[in-house]
Parts: sequence; C-alpha cells; structure tokens
Amino acid sequence: MKRRNIFIMAGGLILLLLGAQEALAAPLIPSVNVDIGSSGKPQDVAVTLQVMALLTILSLAPGILIMTTSFVRIVVVIGFLRNALSTQNVPPNQVVIALSLFLTFYIMSPYWSQANENGIQPYMAGQITQEQALKNVVEPIREFMFKQTRESDLALFVNLADDERPETQEDVSTFTLIPAFVISELKTAFQIGFMIYVPFIVIDMIVASTLMSMGMMMLPPVMISLPFKILLFVMVDGWHLLIKSLIVSFK
Repeated sequence: MKRRNIFIMAGGLILLLLGAQEALAAPLIPSVNVDIGSSGKPQDVAVTLQVMALLTILSLAPGILIMTTSFVRIVVVIGFLRNALSTQNVPPNQVVIALSLFLTFYIMSPYWSQANENGIQPYMAGQITQEQALKNVVEPIREFMFKQTRESDLALFVNLADDERPETQEDVSTFTLIPAFVISELKTAFQIGFMIYVPFIVIDMIVASTLMSMGMMMLPPVMISLPFKILLFVMVDGWHLLIKSLIVSFK
C-alpha cells in the first residue's frame, strides 16, 4: 500500500471542520469574531457543540497518539536500550521522542491512509454521513490494535467491565480495546528490553569480576564497561538491528 504523509489527515480534519470550499476561499490571514449571545435556532447550538467536541479531541491528540499506535512499544524499548548502555541521557529525550514519533508515522501510515481514503475523503465529498465517516476512520485503527493485543489482556478488561463474551471483533468496545492494547504493548516492550539487557549485563559482569580480581575495588565498573558496550553496539550495527526488529514486530 502506498504510504502517505500523516499531514494528509491533519489537513483533512481541518477541512472537515471548515468545509473544503470555505477553506480554499479563505484569506491568508482571516479575521476571527467571537460573539456571546442567545441562539434562536437548534442548528446553531449543534454546530457549537461540534466545535467544542473537536477542540476537546485536538487537546487530547497526544494521548490518543500514544494510546492507539506503536509509539508506546518503540519509546519504551529505546528507553531500555539507553539504560542498558548506561549512557544516561544519550541519546537525549528529544531525540528519543522524535525518533519514536517518526517510526510511529512510518508504521501507522498504511492504517492512517486507509482511514483517510475510506472516512475523511468520502465525507468531504458528501458521499457518506458523519457517523459512517467516524466508523470508517476508527476501523483501521481498531484492526491494528487487535493484531497487537493478546487475548488474555482483552479478556481481562471484558471481564472487568462485566460485558458479555464478544462473538466477533465488532462486539468489542473501543474503550475496552485501548487499555488491553496498551498493556499488551508494555509486555512486549519489556520482553524486548530483557533481550537487550542480556549481552550488556554479561559485559558488566566480566568487567566487574576483572576489576575485583585486580584489586581495583574503588574504580567504578561502569566507567570501564561503557566503552566496551558502545563498541559492541556499534560493531553489530545495533541501531539497524533494533529498528528493524521493532518494525518487523508489528507485522
């Protein structure tokens, strides 16, 4: 599937709010007027509620991005790698977050493209209703989450909600699916983190044992093991292997 830039969806949401024709005809620097008064038509109240709902969704966009995409697994695994290397703040948090975001865009682009093609674009063209557009946008995201969610985690939240046993995926509520997806992602990230830690712990043990046998108990083992960890990581092309493994794990 052809990958598209995530900004297509952002532009689609803006056009969805303002209308395609009005957005194209708007001036470069439009004026904004805010009036507070009574409304005599129910339609005005409905539009106001829609604008408030959209602003609320936009304010929660970072949380939605974290909870429904591959971002959780990626950022946790990179954090484990940084701790295993004992490099403290290298790479810095800004780099970790930026790399995690771009990898998230790369992994999620097929699903977001499908949501754009089946939900946003037909709605902008007036071919489907708002309810159908929302359903078509959420459907590919739910498909991604179902692929990564363990049945045991999903069953946990279904039982806690006292819901009936779902027969199909359509019977599972999105509000039940999201927390099950998050804890599944955390478990997978911790499993990958354990595998990352093993070779570096071996280096720490060897260095600590060597220093103890030489009587250098006052010399911090981390100071000696750090260059060897970095050397090992560079020699095996660690970033290539790690990023490849992360992307493949979502297939």
